[in-house]
Amino acid sequence: MFPKKYSNLLFILVMGFGMSLLMTLIITYVNTGIDGGYIGRFLKAWAVGLPIAITAALLVGPVAKKFVDKITK
Repeated sequence: MFPKKYSNLLFILVMGFGMSLLMTLIITYVNTGIDGGYIGRFLKAWAVGLPIAITAALLVGPVAKKFVDKITK
């Protein structure tokens, strides 16, 4: 188990992983269809998308949380 103080970071990593996985699977399918090279194209796209998604989540997540906290009661 991980200490509670790492929960926000772990949440961002898990969300970045899951969202980039799902989005890359779907976008690769929509753009190129499923054939013999689908998995290779998906993995190549995901290798680019995963670090971008995690970085974006790390940068946008705290700002988004503060914004949501301000507009909710």
